Amino acid sequence: MSFDLPRNVILAVDAVDVRLDPGPHPFAKDNAAAIAENWQREMAANPALFDGTVVLLSQLAWRDNRLVGRCHAVNYSTFMLWRKRPENSGAEHAYAHAVLVAGDNALVAIRMGPRTVNAGRVYFAAGSFEPVDFHDGMVDVDFNMIREVREETGIDLTDARRGVRWHALSTASGTVIFRRYHVDDPADEVARRISAFVAAETDPEIEGPVIIRHAADLPEGLSPHMKPLIEWHFANS
Repeated sequence: MSFDLPRNVILAVDAVDVRLDPGPHPFAKDNAAAIAENWQREMAANPALFDGTVVLLSQLAWRDNRLVGRCHAVNYSTFMLWRKRPENSGAEHAYAHAVLVAGDNALVAIRMGPRTVNAGRVYFAAGSFEPVDFHDGMVDVDFNMIREVREETGIDLTDARRGVRWHALSTASGTVIFRRYHVDDPADEVARRISAFVAAETDPEIEGPVIIRHAADLPEGLSPHMKPLIEWHFANS
């Protein structure tokens, strides 16, 4: 199966069947020395980095509106080397976006903080899948979305109205799985709550909220994968 899904097109997704393989990822086994060397350089450049655990795909396919795949737990240092050597690595990255839709139909994204790997980048609050996001070996995409939004913004989406299904966009840099989450408050109030949360944090991960009010409202620092998601939202409101 490896990686078999259309690229650069938004796909409807009715189920996500991605399982956590308990074995090591081949990329991690084959590049142990290079991973350690690269991590020393990364830490020298940004001592705030933490070598936690994330997951890296070894297979992903789209079949009958289902994403089917396999992933492995790896150290963040492994992921950092993979980012520099993705070609012919036998690995790919997937992540999830809760598309936060305010009561006035504006989108509320975030700008990443200066101490993070993606400093200054604008996208929806998100983070890599971690082993905690897998239940009985199967990924729980919405659990990841809700957890990451809560950790980064203080907003709890547990009871928010969700889109009927997920969607996915696969590009050369990875596959984003996304779903609308609707809240009643207007965007200005959602942004105020996020700003208050960030101000109270000792070491916030994000710089603050970014409101996007229409398809052409593309803020500076917007991650490339965000433009088609924004256009999709406003074209399908």
